[in-house]
Amino acid sequence: MGELSDRDDYEYSTSEDDAEYSWIGWFCSRKGHEFLCEVDREFVEDNFNLYGLRALVPHYNEALDMILDIERMEETPTDDRQAKIESSAEYLYGLIHGRYVLTSAGLNSVLEKYYNAEYGRCPRVFCKDQPVLPAAVSDVPHEEAVKVYCPSCEDMYSTRSRLDGAFFTTSLPHLLMLQYPDIRPPKPTERYIPRIYGYRIHKPKK
Repeated sequence: MGELSDRDDYEYSTSEDDAEYSWIGWFCSRKGHEFLCEVDREFVEDNFNLYGLRALVPHYNEALDMILDIERMEETPTDDRQAKIESSAEYLYGLIHGRYVLTSAGLNSVLEKYYNAEYGRCPRVFCKDQPVLPAAVSDVPHEEAVKVYCPSCEDMYSTRSRLDGAFFTTSLPHLLMLQYPDIRPPKPTERYIPRIYGYRIHKPKK
């Protein structure tokens, strides 16, 4: 479900002057959430984009209100209920994020992060610091944490991120390459050759 939030770090506000302190901006700026893009508010407000998520997320209405910085005139929830709502808001945002990054606007946000190497660089020596993209090995939530995909060697690597892979989907890096074919790097032509004292090691004959 990603990392749980620190409840005391955020003060809600709905004024236009404090727009830069929105829940979405705060959540994406937290340490460990560098892979996340800020989903456009209009996307979150469109019920079509949220179809089917209500059945997956506990406290759906309250979680959605939290994401959109909407305060309703109701009783203050208990600490336990508040913690559950915050956890649900983080999970719901992640699922929304997984849909948003596959849109034109979302792909542009991912592309910008890719250009800035915000997802990291390929650890493979012969990929020569090639920037990587977020990817998943499963679209099912809670199965695997997000991985990174190198478009040069076309392999996947683990990361330190604890974010759910479903927040990025298995399709993201490949859809981005289809949308922007010019950014696909050439495949590396070099590969590591094991040697001992400078001599190439030959596999024993069977």
